[in-house]
Amino acid sequence: MALHRLYLVVFALISTMIPVMTLAKEFVVGDGKGWTTNFDYQAWAQGKDFQVGDKLVFNYPVGAHTVLKVNGTGFQNCIKPPASEALTSGSDEIVLTTAGRKWYICGVGKHCETAGQKLFITVQPQSSSVSPAMAVKDTVNYQLFFGVTVVITLALAF
Repeated sequence: MALHRLYLVVFALISTMIPVMTLAKEFVVGDGKGWTTNFDYQAWAQGKDFQVGDKLVFNYPVGAHTVLKVNGTGFQNCIKPPASEALTSGSDEIVLTTAGRKWYICGVGKHCETAGQKLFITVQPQSSSVSPAMAVKDTVNYQLFFGVTVVITLALAF
C-alpha cells in the first residue's frame, strides 16, 4: 500500500511539471520541400495563421540559398540588402516578434527574380492579451497549485 501511495505522489508531482499547452507554433517554410527554387510560397502560406511569437524555420543546403528579410519594395523587385544581413546556416530560425507584413527573399543569384524564391506573410497579434511568458508562468503556477493540492489530498487520504 505504501508503494502504491508513493507512485501516486510521484505521478502527481511529475504531472505538475509538464506544460499543458503550447503557445507558439513553428512553421517549416515549404514544409518537406524547404526553402528552394520553383516553389509557390504564397500557396504554402495561404490559410496559415501566423501570430506574434511563432517561429519560421528555413531549411536548405548550406551555400545553396540565403534568407534575407526585406521590405515590400525589396520583395516586389527582388532588391537584396547587403550580404552581411543574410541568414546562411541552412536551418535559419526567425521568431515573429511583431505583427504586420513580413517579406523574405533568397539572395543567391536570380533565385528571387526568376525562380520565385520569396515569401510574404502577414503576422497577427497574439490571440490573447496575455504574453506567452505570462501565460506559461500562469500555467505553471496553476499546475503547481494543482499538484500540491493532489499531494496533500493523497497524503491525508492514506
